Amino acid sequence: VQLQASGGGLVQAGGSLRLSCAASGRTFSTNAMGWFRQDPGKERVFVAAISWGGGSTLYADSVKGRFTISRDSANNTVYLQMNSLKPEDTAVYYCAAWVYSRSVRGYNYWGQGTLVTVSS
Repeated sequence: VQLQASGGGLVQAGGSLRLSCAASGRTFSTNAMGWFRQDPGKERVFVAAISWGGGSTLYADSVKGRFTISRDSANNTVYLQMNSLKPEDTAVYYCAAWVYSRSVRGYNYWGQGTLVTVSS
């Protein structure tokens, strides 16, 4: 599975962004998908995950109620809708594929990352 993340940018606090992750490869529909984020010099942390069928989702407590993960299997794309953004959401966001997990170790495939900057 090859992953291409996009949609990052600069937004003011309280604003919204939608990240996209386009996947190629025949196994996309059978993989769970996740979003992680990473600040410089820090570990990559879990943001959200969606099961292979889209029926189950997981969120980090810090984004619950503000972010929504979804997938469009017909277009091999997973989305992260981010609302009510805060300066602390600033990070490089990565999409990933493999098993349904909150752990980075659950994912074998990673996109290249897209930078989200939230100004105060």
